[in-house]
Amino acid sequence: MSVKRIGVLTSGGDAPGMNAAIRAVVRQADALGLETYGVYRGFQGLVDQDWRPLTSRNCSNILQRGGTILFTARCQAFLVPAVRAQVGRDLRDAGIEALVVIGGDGSFTGADLLGRETGIPVAGIPGTIDNDLPGTDRTLGFDTALNTAIEAIDRIRDTASAHERVFLVEVMGRQSGMLAVHTAIACGAEAVLFPEGEGESFEGLVAQLRSGWERGKRASIIVVAEGDKVGNAYAIGERLRKDHNLDLRVVVLGHIQRGGSPTALDRIHGSWWGAEAVRRLAAGESGFFLGLKAGELVVQPLSRLRDPRPAPPRTLSDLVPILAR
Repeated sequence: MSVKRIGVLTSGGDAPGMNAAIRAVVRQADALGLETYGVYRGFQGLVDQDWRPLTSRNCSNILQRGGTILFTARCQAFLVPAVRAQVGRDLRDAGIEALVVIGGDGSFTGADLLGRETGIPVAGIPGTIDNDLPGTDRTLGFDTALNTAIEAIDRIRDTASAHERVFLVEVMGRQSGMLAVHTAIACGAEAVLFPEGEGESFEGLVAQLRSGWERGKRASIIVVAEGDKVGNAYAIGERLRKDHNLDLRVVVLGHIQRGGSPTALDRIHGSWWGAEAVRRLAAGESGFFLGLKAGELVVQPLSRLRDPRPAPPRTLSDLVPILAR
């Protein structure tokens, strides 16, 4: 099939680098003589037929912006097969012959269902700060979120040292510890708690802190993933205060990790993957998402989303207490 008009949407949580991908989709399509339609508010925009033309000029000065110019939203209605079937008919009526979906696992699942059930060619660009998609070493937004967390914790470290105090810093990652473990290594944390942590326990955390005190440490940073099975940062902090009379503070970084200008890597990957998605759709490919393995671009079938979620490298998480000595 010769594609003449492509739709692009962002879905799920926003991630820095999404605008770089949108820009690349539009400008690569323009270079190939194709039209691009932006779909607003993700899959909800497909259901509501909320789409309009995007031109290269519409994408001026968005490369450096966080968030997404197409907005994003959750859409429970898209879980219904009859709704997806209607979306397929609506897209064809509008002349939109292929779709680029920028998002995480839930977004890719929706794209896969739409493609298989309606025959609309679909391509995925991984966009999630959690960096938890199988088949790729990196996702859009992870590098920016990591650097944002490091900058914040570097500042917290100054106060922790000045007051000889323990700080528990909660980062995002309800089901994945990728962001927590990488942050802990990069900011020199004394401990990290994350969902996939093996043998992780409150008693183990206390033992790590006590070992540091015995070596003369009077200030500590503990990085906690928001979904850690030991409990969130506030729950852990309360137990440490109650059982061990520690002078500590809890900081939840929250949504500051999602926003902000994307790093060079997120801009480069967004641009690379956005352009490649259009080229492959124009060549007749479908049902794939793009990623990075060992520094090289890879193309994966959307069915890989059913593979196990990648966990932080064990060698990296084991390194945290060693480097905190």
